[in-house]
Amino acid sequence: MAGRSDKPGKPATPRVEDSELFPFKLDDISVEPSPTKRARRSAPATSRDKPHYHDHRARLRQRFSEAGPAALAEYELLELYLFRTIPRQDTKPLAKALLAKFGTLDAVLAAPVQRIAEVSGAGPAVAQDLKIVQALLERASKAELKQRTVVSSWSQLLNYCRMSMAHEPREQFRVLFLDVKNQLIADEILNEGTIDHAPVYPREVARRALELSAAAVILVHNHPSGDPKPSAADLAITREIVAAANAVGVKVHDHLVIGRNGAESFKSLGLL
Repeated sequence: MAGRSDKPGKPATPRVEDSELFPFKLDDISVEPSPTKRARRSAPATSRDKPHYHDHRARLRQRFSEAGPAALAEYELLELYLFRTIPRQDTKPLAKALLAKFGTLDAVLAAPVQRIAEVSGAGPAVAQDLKIVQALLERASKAELKQRTVVSSWSQLLNYCRMSMAHEPREQFRVLFLDVKNQLIADEILNEGTIDHAPVYPREVARRALELSAAAVILVHNHPSGDPKPSAADLAITREIVAAANAVGVKVHDHLVIGRNGAESFKSLGLL
């Protein structure tokens, strides 16, 4: 009817969705791009599009794979490891800065988190990852040491002690408790002190040896000064510990002093 006013309702405009959420592939109804746009879209990435360190990383990885770690300098090994912690940044300056501050690779790994953070570019992630590497190395070294007779693996024992203590900023006194076959039962830090003194009580060493059923012990402490030469105080406390251990039937095999500049053995020096 001409005067009829009720018209069908206008269909609602469909809501636009993110195309990545569509469960199907849309028909290609787009307008053919111009030759200029096609060329721009298909042009391969140039070297200008890559970070300046991209090719350097590839070359360093290749050298490591083909020639092994011996072919890389210390800073390059550290740089290579830091690729994983800092994936989108040149890590060579940071690797060199860490070595310049701490001197050696083992000193970098042993450095306290707070001191690592003082190096520009070394945030919490870098500090934590370096400490993880140190923990892995110590754990692997200790596990291997436990499988052997300690007194017949002296160089391995020294390497383990140096890795664990040589770069500690404070003096630690630890004791390696051994069974009747001279195999490691436990490695415990009995005291941690100042930069030049870690008090230890001879009766505590003897008591702990009895608790662990240890037949012998090796005493170890570090000198944060770097010089491993035993002091007069070191000699005095060693004599007291030997007396306390003998009283309960426990033998003191040696007392090692660990420093950044090496290690000294009381037994080798004729002091025990």
